[in-house]
Amino acid sequence: MHELGIMIQVVKTVEKFAMENGITKIDTLVLQIGELSSVIPRYIQACYPAAVDGTLLEDTKLEIKIIPGNCRCFKCNKIFNYIKNQGECPECGSRDFELLSGREFMIKEIVAC
Repeated sequence: MHELGIMIQVVKTVEKFAMENGITKIDTLVLQIGELSSVIPRYIQACYPAAVDGTLLEDTKLEIKIIPGNCRCFKCNKIFNYIKNQGECPECGSRDFELLSGREFMIKEIVAC
């Protein structure tokens, strides 16, 4: 489970940001995770307590926002969800597309008290 390592790096990044900006208490950490990324949201949620134990983020809430895996068909320009449509354009049936979103993993927001 590589999610623990990822979360430890996120915690270090947020702590550094907090220190540089004089933030002493954080209420909520909001992450954006693409539904096509290699990061599994439920594993992030599960390892979060271990990653924040003994850190500035120890008493924070974690919110995860899922970014849909959207594509644009090269043949007809239809925007569609890759997972719902199993990689096939629902308009023309083409499998020739450009991935627009869904592979992201970002710190979206740090809510300080």
